[in-house]
Amino acid sequence: MADVPLPDRGRLRHRAERYGTTRGGRALEVIGPLAPGTPLLIAAIHGNESESTIALSAALRTVAAGELRCAAVLATNPDGVLLGTRGNAAGVDLNRNFPTSDWRSGTVLSHWSSETRQVVELSTGEAPASEPETVALMALIERLRPRWLLSVHAPIGAIIEPEPTPLGEALVARTGLRRIAHVTYDTPGVLDRWARERGTPCVTLEVPKITHDEAVVTYAVILAELLRDPIA
Repeated sequence: MADVPLPDRGRLRHRAERYGTTRGGRALEVIGPLAPGTPLLIAAIHGNESESTIALSAALRTVAAGELRCAAVLATNPDGVLLGTRGNAAGVDLNRNFPTSDWRSGTVLSHWSSETRQVVELSTGEAPASEPETVALMALIERLRPRWLLSVHAPIGAIIEPEPTPLGEALVARTGLRRIAHVTYDTPGVLDRWARERGTPCVTLEVPKITHDEAVVTYAVILAELLRDPIA
């Protein structure tokens, strides 16, 4: 399987389908095959984690159309991406808004900067799945029933999964990142818990604090391997 030639990687050539609309009225788009069982990769559920979108976009632009075996969402939170915020246009942390067994109303803390201990507060939403982005992603996952889900984040630098899975094992081997069962702070209403509670294996790839160049050179290659040849 050959990579797309470098001169042709300037734009994304894979077909995109709209699967919903954001709080701010922007399109939510999924790229790639949408047959039941198709693995799904998502990026930028936190709008300020642009490394995730850069890496996944470069990976998609490396893979020829006929070789794409996974579905992908480049920006699960496009309002946040455009605003430069972790949360969506309503100030909700979408990765605390899923209807899990541990969801609760209120606020959660996030770092203003990874270099400081300063924190800001974000809402978990007025109710579980109160946000259109959350509802749309849940519907997409229900439609696809993916054999696994990979959520790309930054900048912890770890593979996060409660129990080892073939996907997690492969990512640990390919990235050299440590595996952890969970983060050390409170995370009610997260996507990976919701997915697992409904029977969908979900792994979180937290890329380390890296430049966009490193996201392309290192992590796009790893993600492209998965897009072409998904782990069973």
